[in-house]
Amino acid sequence: MTRTTIRSMTVEPLNVPLHEPFAIATGSVTQARNVLITLTLQDGSIGYGECAPFPPSTGESQETALAAARNCIDLLVGQDAAHWRRLSKLVHSLYFAQKTVCAGIEMALLDALTRCYGMPLYAFFGGASTRVETDMSIPLVTPERGYQLAEKTVKLGISTIKVKVGGDLREDVNRVEAVRSGAPHVGVILDANQGYTPNEALLCLEALEDRDIRPILLEQPVHKDDLAGLRYVMQHTSVPIAADESAGSLAEVSNIIATGSANVINIKLMKTGIVEAMDIVALCRAAHMQLMIGAMIETRLAISMAAHFAAGLGNFRFIDLDTPMLLTDDPFNGGYEQQRGIYDLSQIEKGLDITPR
Repeated sequence: MTRTTIRSMTVEPLNVPLHEPFAIATGSVTQARNVLITLTLQDGSIGYGECAPFPPSTGESQETALAAARNCIDLLVGQDAAHWRRLSKLVHSLYFAQKTVCAGIEMALLDALTRCYGMPLYAFFGGASTRVETDMSIPLVTPERGYQLAEKTVKLGISTIKVKVGGDLREDVNRVEAVRSGAPHVGVILDANQGYTPNEALLCLEALEDRDIRPILLEQPVHKDDLAGLRYVMQHTSVPIAADESAGSLAEVSNIIATGSANVINIKLMKTGIVEAMDIVALCRAAHMQLMIGAMIETRLAISMAAHFAAGLGNFRFIDLDTPMLLTDDPFNGGYEQQRGIYDLSQIEKGLDITPR
């Protein structure tokens, strides 16, 4: 037994309401219904992990995540957290359909381990930077509400807005136009969450161009399995196209790169887990593919891990880690310091430096 041996593990629900329903093309949620994992090492170091199942995107629920995570307790207690890659492989081999659980366990392992080692996670990942700057998302709302949310975002000092589209084309265009009116000097990203056909995606971009609106990115315009459609959209517009739901694994990202189907890969730790996400970053760098980091409906805990990941590895062009700002409560203390859309990690000494309230 060593100081990094896992002494105990607990699993519990983590529920936080949203300020308002968050609607995307594939569904809507009113609260984060997540899972909190707590690992304690032999030396007393405690690590926290969060599973954020988002049924419209992952197919998982809080109930399935709780069951799978609890089944991992006997599997992990007594194991050495220093062997985190081996433990990650073990969990992924047994719970390959529960990616958010794999991610939450990896998160707790690395948080506990780096607290034990006395180093912040951004340094563990490479120390390329100590800060990231996030955008702010506006869901499928009326143009009037979109205008209000855009004005509010500007007052927060955030410089990029991501607008959800993928529904009725006219409503989508009107929403984006209203957001541009409410925030005339910020960058605009569009996210269709698989809601369009290839032609609809191009029609949306053309209609916006007629209104002198050019998005800096269009994310996942078509169904995740329609790589031909994704490539068609990319070949017929100069707006960069990002793969999100299509980029759910290293193998899928490899296929996107091989077929030239997107300009940008959106990495979400909840889709792949941390170990596989590191492999995806390496592959994208080798292929000169631009990187984006995103999230499900996650609290400060999981968003902190994503921020450490992106800052430590560096070279992420697009940052979409705004979900703590959509929640009515913050159940955690510590972690990053926020100024406007910037998450500053420089004062963190060990791990994520986060504790539950």
